[in-house]
Amino acid sequence: MRKHFADELDDLKERLLYMGGLVETAVHHGVHAFLDHNSQLAESVARELEPEINRLEVELDQEVLRLLALQQPMAVDLRFLAAVLKINNDLERIADLAVNIVQAVLRNPDLGGGSREVDLPRMAERTQMMVHTALDSLVSRNAELARQVLNTDDEVDRIRDQIFRELIGRMTREPDAVERALSLLFVARNLERISDHATNIAEDVIFWVEGVDIRHHLLDHA
Repeated sequence: MRKHFADELDDLKERLLYMGGLVETAVHHGVHAFLDHNSQLAESVARELEPEINRLEVELDQEVLRLLALQQPMAVDLRFLAAVLKINNDLERIADLAVNIVQAVLRNPDLGGGSREVDLPRMAERTQMMVHTALDSLVSRNAELARQVLNTDDEVDRIRDQIFRELIGRMTREPDAVERALSLLFVARNLERISDHATNIAEDVIFWVEGVDIRHHLLDHA
């Protein structure tokens, strides 16, 4: 006998949260591979975590489509399944961005030493916090917690702008620093994109819980 629909939704949520845990680990390992010159952590993201996350993404998409076809859900259940499809994609993209960071580390193991020259450690810390809080809001079905992620995104954008100004100025003044500065800009850009996907997840949690679409700042989330 097939499980009751509510049990299937609970199972789906647990699998999504498991994937979220792997993605959070990938971000953590990627950041510390960069900051701490740790090639072993970098390789664990690229060789172990990303393939498993990719597999889960496909499985979750297939399960959501099956439930939509067989159960024809309505109201909050339909919003949940729609949110899962989008969150699943955002989680996979976050993992890809973590891989981008570790590939930069593997190409240049000493790259992280330059991170202290600009505010990349603080940007990395805020980005990790956003991913963690977004997943916490999903676990607890907490829209207010999700809104904290949206507010932190503004701070990450400000840090990014400061880093870009400093590194572009350095490249102008010091031609020999161009290659290293470009690599640091690449890491900052990937951190910013991770924060953007964490914001997407938070927006999807709000949509699931409250039925309110706040994408593109259609509503004030401050």
